[in-house]
Amino acid sequence: MKQTFEIEIPTKWEDVTLLSYLNLQKDLENYKDNEDVQLDLMIHHLCGVHLDAIRGMSLESYTKFKDGFYKLEKPESLPLQRFVTIGGVEYGFEPNLSKMAYGAYLDVSQYDGLTIDKNWAKIMNILYRPVTSKKGELYQIEPYQGKDDWEKWLTVRMDVHFGALFFFIVLWKDLLHATLNSLKEMEIPPSIKKTLVKSGKVIAQSLTSQEGILGKWMK
Repeated sequence: MKQTFEIEIPTKWEDVTLLSYLNLQKDLENYKDNEDVQLDLMIHHLCGVHLDAIRGMSLESYTKFKDGFYKLEKPESLPLQRFVTIGGVEYGFEPNLSKMAYGAYLDVSQYDGLTIDKNWAKIMNILYRPVTSKKGELYQIEPYQGKDDWEKWLTVRMDVHFGALFFFIVLWKDLLHATLNSLKEMEIPPSIKKTLVKSGKVIAQSLTSQEGILGKWMK
């Protein structure tokens, strides 16, 4: 007996978690030379469809999926979200990078680059901490303690992650050109600058891969 079911194609990155994205990213890399398999993997990871079920689809349905991914918003257009609620706790993005704790600088700098990979959740766990007070647009977050509870970020939406990533990509671009007054005004700490410089190659790749991730399916 033929079964029918409805499948929703995501058009916004807020419908995709970091865990799903990382799993997709890993599989796409393994099949980077096979576009047909890559589309299958996108349907599987982003729509929750088993690979066996994909093979049983009609050509018409399969084509609709391909066309549907064209509508997925471009990640570089997503803004930094200063506040994120996870498990009922509100987390705030580091409000002043120039005054971030030295231990936080060291922990961010230990990674090869700022890019969405297996270490990204750990970086987010450093940059976002529970909000302790708010007054208008001003807020404070908990002092950095180096807590090893980064797994919660795997369940957070990709619009949040892309917003943070491209915030740093903009900083890197400003640092690269070194002529923008805005960078001087922000007083980016030497350790963050060092991380951004070290991230140059990785971030440059982000501009062609993560910024254009799944680019062949999105317009």
